[in-house]
Amino acid sequence: MRQTNQTQVTEFLLLGLSDDQHTQELLFTLFLGVYLATVLGNLLLMFLIQADSQLHTPMYFFLCNLSLADLCFSTNVVPQALAHLLSRRKVISFTRCAAQLLLFLIFGCTQCALLAVMACDRQVAICNPLHYPSTMTWRVCIQLAAGSWTSGILVSVVDTTFTLRLPYQGSNNIAHFFCEAPAILILASTDTHTSEMVIFLMGIVILLIPVSLILVSYGRIIVTVVRMRSTEGKLKAFSTCGSHLVVVILFYGSGIVTYMTPKSYKEQEKLVSVFYAMVTPMLNPLIYSLRNKDVKGALRKVATRNFPCRLGVFH
Repeated sequence: MRQTNQTQVTEFLLLGLSDDQHTQELLFTLFLGVYLATVLGNLLLMFLIQADSQLHTPMYFFLCNLSLADLCFSTNVVPQALAHLLSRRKVISFTRCAAQLLLFLIFGCTQCALLAVMACDRQVAICNPLHYPSTMTWRVCIQLAAGSWTSGILVSVVDTTFTLRLPYQGSNNIAHFFCEAPAILILASTDTHTSEMVIFLMGIVILLIPVSLILVSYGRIIVTVVRMRSTEGKLKAFSTCGSHLVVVILFYGSGIVTYMTPKSYKEQEKLVSVFYAMVTPMLNPLIYSLRNKDVKGALRKVATRNFPCRLGVFH
């Protein structure tokens, strides 16, 4: 039963993924490796896009924005999670928790919008290549990127406001490794129905609508690819689409499970958060770019300028 005569909670205790010392040490090693790969992969991709003029195209412009969002998204969560894995007292102040929640949602929601924009960009490039230059002008690209960040900010402000406007006067134990709306809501000292419905509606806007656009875009791409005469072209396109869809399923699927069903939040759902908080920010630069021959070419150019005697390593 909730206590009603207590003062407002001023700090939260993050229970983490496990209270077993050995498990925490293993998780620290794993999360550190994933985070380093995320930082290096996304920084490298952004550097290559800026350094090579051949990558100054709409697709790589959106990828650069996605890498920035990925980097900030992961950095907002993982360093604190790593520190808490080595600490006995896993406490975070209410203010810091609110800031983490807001930033997490901003970068996460922006990723949702950017992935949809990127899918639409690929659809135009593959299905209507002759109209691509006139359709995806730099003005349009900047507007789409700005719209993605703006939508991410607006949705996150709404979700954060309706999560933290409630009184928290009972337990302060968050069954999670970072501050996330569904895990916080169950600690509220009053009815959470309105907040849950608002979060659900925002989920439709930033999760279901973008994932629907992505599926429609890739559906049209697949239809176009099937009509190709080149077998090699078909295999390459299907391989690329398949890897992209894996990221979409992991990111949107885990997000929908968590944010479209906040009232049914369970202990194991924090494990689902690992996929979109840590795994997809690491996979995105690998799947979307570093496998691409244009990016490999840019990497080779950089290596040639800086390490000419070791060029053979990249052949």
